[in-house]
Amino acid sequence: MSPELLDRIPYARFLGLESRLEDDVLTVVMPFADRLIGNPLLPALHGGSTAALLELTAVAQVALAYPRLHLPRPINATVSYLRSGRPEAVHCRARILRAGRRVAHVTAEAWQDDPDQPIAGLTANFLLSYTE
Repeated sequence: MSPELLDRIPYARFLGLESRLEDDVLTVVMPFADRLIGNPLLPALHGGSTAALLELTAVAQVALAYPRLHLPRPINATVSYLRSGRPEAVHCRARILRAGRRVAHVTAEAWQDDPDQPIAGLTANFLLSYTE
C-alpha cells in the first residue's frame, strides 16, 4: 500500500493528515486547525486527535511494509502523553518492532519542532490478515 492509504480513511481526512515517503520512512503530518484544540485556555491540542495521529501513522506504516494485507486492525494501543501539544503542526513516524504471521508490534512518536522531544508516543499491537 502507498502513503495515499490515509486518503481513504475518513477520520484521517477529517484531521487533514498528509503523508510523505522518504527512503522507505513514512512521515505523517497533522497540520494545525482550530478544531483540534482541546484546551482553549492553554491552548493545547486535544489528546484524542494526537492519539488518532499516532494510531493512523502506525496503521499506515504496517500497511506500507506489508502490501498484501487487509487494513491492519488494532488489538490494543497505549498512548503516553509527554508534553502539551502547541497549536502548530504535528509530525509522526512509526516503527515496526516485530511482526509475526498474525500480529505486529509497533511504536510511534509524535513531535512538533524537534524529533528528540516528542509530545506523545504509542505502543500498539495490530492484527494482520492477508488477502488471498
